[in-house]
Amino acid sequence: MNVCRFSFAGQQLDALPSGALWWPARRLLCVSDLHLGKSERMARRGGATLPPYDSRETLDRLARDLEYTSAETVICLGDSFDDLEAARALPDAEGLRIAALQAGRQWIWIEGNHDPGPIEMGGSHLVEWQCGPLVFRHIAQDRRQGEVSGHFHPKAQIRTKGRHISRPAFLLDRNRLILPAYGAYTGGLRSSDRALSDLLGADAMAILTGPHPRMIPMPR
Repeated sequence: MNVCRFSFAGQQLDALPSGALWWPARRLLCVSDLHLGKSERMARRGGATLPPYDSRETLDRLARDLEYTSAETVICLGDSFDDLEAARALPDAEGLRIAALQAGRQWIWIEGNHDPGPIEMGGSHLVEWQCGPLVFRHIAQDRRQGEVSGHFHPKAQIRTKGRHISRPAFLLDRNRLILPAYGAYTGGLRSSDRALSDLLGADAMAILTGPHPRMIPMPR
């Protein structure tokens, strides 16, 4: 698997092609904004009808990353479900799949703004969690160092070979790291949006996801 290795808060981290963050020294895998059950929630609320395979695809992706890393700790960094009803409506087969992925691992659900954490499921349910120099929470806070967060579903657009390419992206500067959304049917916010450009310093970088993750100066 191709990864993009980078240094953050004195730690060597890997951005995986899927949008997961791998911390080899701690055997820790972090994913953000799975939004499991998004297609069910949209259908329930009368929105656009999407193929009901988003949760399966997202869990397949997570299973592949867990197989690759053999992670001992997993952090789901908030908005793991599209809402609480989506969590309750999760098919039994997918609930069993999550339980199988959790087996033998420390599993931490961080509270998001879409859901307060799937409390019926195993694992720990926390507002935030600190490990060494890194603190994991759903939404970035002002003036925090070593912060790993999600929420914004960042993406970055570049121009190459005469065309524009937009991909989910990690964004980072000296103080904070924002993960892309991991869920199959999630949209994204451009790195040039003020909500993101105001959060990150002038030296911020973006890591584009995909088969060959690459780091570039964050497009503004």
